[in-house]
Amino acid sequence: MKISCKEASSICDKSQYKEASWWDIFKLRFHLFYCKTCQLYSKKNSELTSLCDKAGLTMLSDEDKKKMKRDLEEKR
Repeated sequence: MKISCKEASSICDKSQYKEASWWDIFKLRFHLFYCKTCQLYSKKNSELTSLCDKAGLTMLSDEDKKKMKRDLEEKR
């Protein structure tokens, strides 16, 4: 049941967007119980998400992502 810090950060990111399973969240909480580094990462990640929500920031639409990808490929 012990997970690496890399896996914990991945689960932390997923949980911020409600994409983590309950089992992943359980493993993350267990990891956070003893890992101070990941506790800090999780705290900062939550703060960043909260600030983005307050600022009204949203993700790019699929169309905007495709356009950005095309623009980047044209500049290569």
